[in-house]
Amino acid sequence: MNNHEIDYEIIGDDMQFVQVELDPSETVIAEAGSLMMMDDGIHMETVFGDGSSSQNGLVGKLMGAGKRMLTGESLFMTMFTNESSGKKHVSFASPYPGKIIPLDLSELGGKIICQKDAFLAAAKGVSVGIAFQRKLGAGFFGGEGFIMQKLEGDGMTFVHAGGTIYKKVLEPGDVVRIDTGCLVAMTSDVNYDIEMVRGVKTALFGGEGLFFATLRGPGTVWIQSLPFSRLASRVFAAMPGAGGSKDEGGLGGLFNILGGDR
Repeated sequence: MNNHEIDYEIIGDDMQFVQVELDPSETVIAEAGSLMMMDDGIHMETVFGDGSSSQNGLVGKLMGAGKRMLTGESLFMTMFTNESSGKKHVSFASPYPGKIIPLDLSELGGKIICQKDAFLAAAKGVSVGIAFQRKLGAGFFGGEGFIMQKLEGDGMTFVHAGGTIYKKVLEPGDVVRIDTGCLVAMTSDVNYDIEMVRGVKTALFGGEGLFFATLRGPGTVWIQSLPFSRLASRVFAAMPGAGGSKDEGGLGGLFNILGGDR
């Protein structure tokens, strides 16, 4: 194996964190800001790119950092290395309510395509790059953009998604259509495209977007029930001054409708 072999435990229910156990000299990489806690004896270092073997040398590091910039992520990642003589633990937390999905790339063809903000952490050696969709229509109309993250290697990686996670296995020829924001990850053999919702009434009054993702098997797809964009829009809509009310549904809301003061 080219990647470090790490043990882990996922703790919690709706606000999970993953606790990674590192043997001496083992390393895990993570997004900046995802650290929750770590034992004494673990060395933390910020690196340009993802620190994988494909990014050795200045040119490789610059290309890796540039790819991350295209996905809207930070140019830097953080490496956590156990420099002690015994086992140590480091934990990474979910950024919002949902689930952490452990993915063993060695069992998934060595590659996973995921949403650009889904990656949380991985064993050192996993390459974090970008995956361009074959059709530009997926980029212009897909909501989440046609640039997605590509995780390659043969080690463990952890991605995060909102709400409840549903793993769907597609047989050859199977087709599933989902909201573009609900797509978390998929194996590289899944064919992915964007389709327009048919019918003007459906598009204007159905409460959904004009486009959805069409996934065609074979392959495996992970779907989330609560995309962060949907959660954020609901929170924003309920904020005072943004079309919402602090006491929505109460007497205060009635006074606001009637133009009264309290």
